[in-house]
Amino acid sequence: MTRVNKEKKKTLVRALCLAIAIVMVGLIIFTAIMSGALASSYDSITHAIGTADDWKRIVTDSKFKLADILPETAIGYGTYPSLDGSTVSVPMAMEFARQHLLMSAPEDLTSFVFFTTTHNAYVNLIEKKPNPASKIYSAQSVMEDRPVDLFIGTEPSEDELALAKENGVELVKIPAALDAFVFIVNASNPVDSLTVEQIRSIYSGKIKNWKDVGGADKNIDAYQRPANSGSQTAMINLVMNGEELEGAKPNYISSGMESMVATIGDYDNGEFAIGYTYLYYLNELVDRENVKVLAIDGIAPTAKNIQASAYPFGATYWAVYRADDETNAGGEFARWIASDEGQQCVAQAGYIPVKAVE
Repeated sequence: MTRVNKEKKKTLVRALCLAIAIVMVGLIIFTAIMSGALASSYDSITHAIGTADDWKRIVTDSKFKLADILPETAIGYGTYPSLDGSTVSVPMAMEFARQHLLMSAPEDLTSFVFFTTTHNAYVNLIEKKPNPASKIYSAQSVMEDRPVDLFIGTEPSEDELALAKENGVELVKIPAALDAFVFIVNASNPVDSLTVEQIRSIYSGKIKNWKDVGGADKNIDAYQRPANSGSQTAMINLVMNGEELEGAKPNYISSGMESMVATIGDYDNGEFAIGYTYLYYLNELVDRENVKVLAIDGIAPTAKNIQASAYPFGATYWAVYRADDETNAGGEFARWIASDEGQQCVAQAGYIPVKAVE
């Protein structure tokens, strides 16, 4: 082989390696983009979502039904709404699918109720985008490309309300269920209760040591969630109530609810940490080993205290739709959720109903 041919071969090899590297980088970037676009509530759920042993059929004559398979091999939503929402409301939506669509297979429920988490779901509702990955596994068919009709979950943030205004969309909220916004610490922490003012002082940066609230002489590691997550919006609107929330220290923002719970319960790093979540999520959807829930002003977040509004940080999950869908699937289904029948289904899914039901 001549010297010229050797050089040509080296040049071709280098070019081939460069091309492969470019393709690999492209695949990595594409995968990252798609992973973000298809953010799923199941990323934060570590417990299997089952059905109550005493489960019963409540809805016997539903007007909310799926349509036939469309020519594009997608399944039409028909009179049933295209849903999206917060992680904490996934089991509620599964119960609705059991009742109205007679859906019972776990693989169908988890593929059909594909929630993209709070902020992504609000964007889908406001910008009239479809839920990106809802499908029915056993039918091997995706759902039709219909814009999200109804959001189920926590209240919208200021950014989400601004996005709605920018898009000329009026959001209508109907209460769906009650819960408690709770503060959690490591089980070894001697503190069992904090006052509302102490919570605000910790998160505004005025109180920085556990000894100032009856604990050990150790710095308080106050964890937060990202902006526009449902729990961060509740922290700002429900807890701080106008008082400025101090920015979290580097590495003290938990990307998912499950990572916050895991960090607080960690034997090595969580002993002096504090964080927040929703009681239903903590009790039903995630492993909570070595974590305890604080009372607030001495009041524990029991169902009785939540329903009586005695617990200071009571939370509401909402059915939210666009005002121009008042008489369409979004508005119709939201009003059904608020009905006696709907509230019975909410209760059967393990949530606290907004009103007393049998």
